[in-house]
Amino acid sequence: MAQKTSYYPSPLLRELQENGFTIIRSLLTPSELTILRSAADSLTALVRSGSWPYIRTVGKQFPPWPSSPPTDGSGIWGVQHLLHPDLPLPKESKDAFLKLYFSPSILSIAKQLLPEGTTDNDLVMELFNMLVRPDKEFALSWHRDDIPATASAEEERERLVPATEPRYHTQWNLSLVDNDTSLVLVPQSHTRPRTDEERAADLFEPNMPGQLVVELNAGDVAFYDNNILHRGVYSCQKERTTLHGSVGHVAGASSGKRARNVLQHGVGEWVERCDFSALGERGEEARERAEGMRERLVRMGAENKDVGFSLDG
Repeated sequence: MAQKTSYYPSPLLRELQENGFTIIRSLLTPSELTILRSAADSLTALVRSGSWPYIRTVGKQFPPWPSSPPTDGSGIWGVQHLLHPDLPLPKESKDAFLKLYFSPSILSIAKQLLPEGTTDNDLVMELFNMLVRPDKEFALSWHRDDIPATASAEEERERLVPATEPRYHTQWNLSLVDNDTSLVLVPQSHTRPRTDEERAADLFEPNMPGQLVVELNAGDVAFYDNNILHRGVYSCQKERTTLHGSVGHVAGASSGKRARNVLQHGVGEWVERCDFSALGERGEEARERAEGMRERLVRMGAENKDVGFSLDG
């Protein structure tokens, strides 16, 4: 009897389903990189000076974060809400972030990684943040984004999505600088409970068995399952400017499966004030697609109140 093989409509989906991540090299043009890097550098400088309260502070891994950097000088490791209407940047810089998040290049990949047959009308606006160099050495523990480390093997098995089943969101890291090696993960751990060795390991184990350091250069993007076993390693000696976003599917939003992971960041407090007019430069279809994605996010927020937080720490 011939062996039955799985059918994947996209090679990117095959990689994601089987390994838990997929990498696309040189997604951005040189001009796009220049514009985005300029906007990101300006924003990072403003944030380090205390001009933006939505930050990720060194010493705290998960939301909610304080609104000002630590007093010990350790700094920040992330900037929240790149689509916020009050972002303290010139309009052209804010529009650069807006155009990337809703770009055909990002959304076309997202549609390949979401359930087969996904269209623009299924997409949900989610998160768009930035990961940056801290002022002191910092690392995130080994974790899954929406399953606590205290979960039993059976609890993990119940919440992880089998490789052959569709996923209702996709998450990505897009580096704006060369030699980004902060993301470390264990391939294929997105569909199985932790092994006994992984479960017994220190949460900050520097050499987890089977780990892979994801290497990105400027313009490269890694899409990954956010429940893959992973961590972030941040060096204060090495620049990091990584755009960190996610896109959802309406089926996940309507079921409430994504509500906590997304709404815990506070995006619902400001998303209705976003100005998408700059997307009209690409035609009304682009602006209408973004409006639809926002509408589905707002609906998810209306249907899911008091979601709490996914993880502690």
